[in-house]
Amino acid sequence: MDPFEPMYLKDVESFDAPGEMGDRIRAMKTAGIPVPQLLHLFAYKPDRSIPLGQFTQAVLRGPSPLSPGMRELIAAFTSRHNQCLF
Repeated sequence: MDPFEPMYLKDVESFDAPGEMGDRIRAMKTAGIPVPQLLHLFAYKPDRSIPLGQFTQAVLRGPSPLSPGMRELIAAFTSRHNQCLF
């Protein structure tokens, strides 16, 4: 699945989100940069994306025997292997 293909949820994709996430999406569109579908979902229901963001930060930045850089590298490698943008 291409993360930049149009969504099936047109109301989500066309939602003009307020705040920082909406600003990011508008800036990407203005610059001609494709907007990943996940960003549209985060902007549509930001309160629903907070736990996912907290989880991601805990995994990548929380206490671990691996450095944050090594964890980022593992995530990037895994994404590339799965043909998913990181």
